[in-house]
Amino acid sequence: MANNNVALLDYGAGNLRSAQRALEHVGANVTVTSDPKVAAEADGLLVPGVGAFAACMEGLNAIQGPRIIGQRLAGGRPVLGICVGMQVMFDAGNEHGVHAQGCGEWPGLVERLHADVLPHMGWNTVDMHADSELFAGLDEDTRFYFVHSYGVRRWELETEITIPPTVTWSRHESDPFVAAVENGPLWATQFHPEKSGEAGLHLLRNWLGQL
Repeated sequence: MANNNVALLDYGAGNLRSAQRALEHVGANVTVTSDPKVAAEADGLLVPGVGAFAACMEGLNAIQGPRIIGQRLAGGRPVLGICVGMQVMFDAGNEHGVHAQGCGEWPGLVERLHADVLPHMGWNTVDMHADSELFAGLDEDTRFYFVHSYGVRRWELETEITIPPTVTWSRHESDPFVAAVENGPLWATQFHPEKSGEAGLHLLRNWLGQL
């Protein structure tokens, strides 16, 4: 795990400083970059994201982000998406009446959560899988920090595939949403590991451990 080189993708829509600090704290060598070559060649690529889906996709498209992500995944090279950086891996987002195309790595729509109080902000548990690599070593009552009003409320990828993804759910009020996905080299979380204290650092160590 030591000395992993991680590219932190800078496309104008991410909480870069806190993500960089958290990665460095767990031993990664971090390069903040929008250079496709640097992003393609790093051991791991972290795609952050804060703000509206359409704005994040506009920023990603400006630096050929979907192509960078797609090429890495085609070569089996790890990518981690965080918050909107997870949401953009899906087909599309519909926020504030604006429909935007995502990276299309997974089928599904990012939409407004069905809850009386939004945003969903603060600490919440997730429904961990016993075989999860991302959450390995964490207790099922571990809490992570969320801040979002939109999410993926239905998982639409066919399950009749050789190695189905591990999909972790959470809920806000009574509304379930996808909290994390592990799908080959592509992992992603709706919550913010970099804001989730020791639990988040543990999760980042787990990701670095499989680079």
